[in-house]
Amino acid sequence: MAEPLLEVRGLSKSFGALRATDSVDLAVIAGETHAIIGPNGAGKTTLIGQLAGNLQPDSGAIRFSGEDITRMPAHTRALRGLSRSFQITSIYRDFSALDNVALAVQAHSGHSFRFWKIAQEDTALTSPALELLKKTGLEARKNVLAANLSHGEQRQLEIAMALAGRPRLLLLDEPVAGMGVEESQRMIEFLDGLKGTTTIVLVEHDMDAVFTLADRISVLVYGRIIATSKPSAIRANREVQKAYLGADS
Repeated sequence: MAEPLLEVRGLSKSFGALRATDSVDLAVIAGETHAIIGPNGAGKTTLIGQLAGNLQPDSGAIRFSGEDITRMPAHTRALRGLSRSFQITSIYRDFSALDNVALAVQAHSGHSFRFWKIAQEDTALTSPALELLKKTGLEARKNVLAANLSHGEQRQLEIAMALAGRPRLLLLDEPVAGMGVEESQRMIEFLDGLKGTTTIVLVEHDMDAVFTLADRISVLVYGRIIATSKPSAIRANREVQKAYLGADS
């Protein structure tokens, strides 16, 4: 196996008596889409929070591109090329789709924030923002207020904002949650188009999305990873079937 872009060793996090992640080991290879699945309460979102820097682990280590980032804050990890989307969209609802992405471009540019009316007229911000909207299929919706976009479009917009920092690794927390069939399919097609260019760690309950997109899958149960393998091997794994995929025996 190639040298991992992201390597996790012995990562643990407790909330009182609840051990949300329990000595997690994980390796993510550059260019792959690595899905993390598991039942509700398995610790998936807690794990993603620790990888992003929003939660500090009690013990263990996280290395990104060979660098120890275990105690590094989230904003510094983002500057290193590690970006996250959330279960609940985090967009500026009173701004247009284009303005949202332009703001994200500005936030990653390394410059201080300027008066937004001026920033709206800055092609150094709006040009890359428009390219990201094209990439995510939202170009025709660029002038629509984010609040008036559909749920699926808002998720696409949030990912466009995450991509503004040109991340080397994108952490996606349930990107198709709450979507209808057509919206889910559009999101899956969009994420499939990122494969090979953006390394993705995908937390998702939708098994159609997981088995379509993932190069490898890790199964998290009660805070522990019980299996990591290619999708076909995960489907056939009896322990995984019993713990999560719904087999009777």
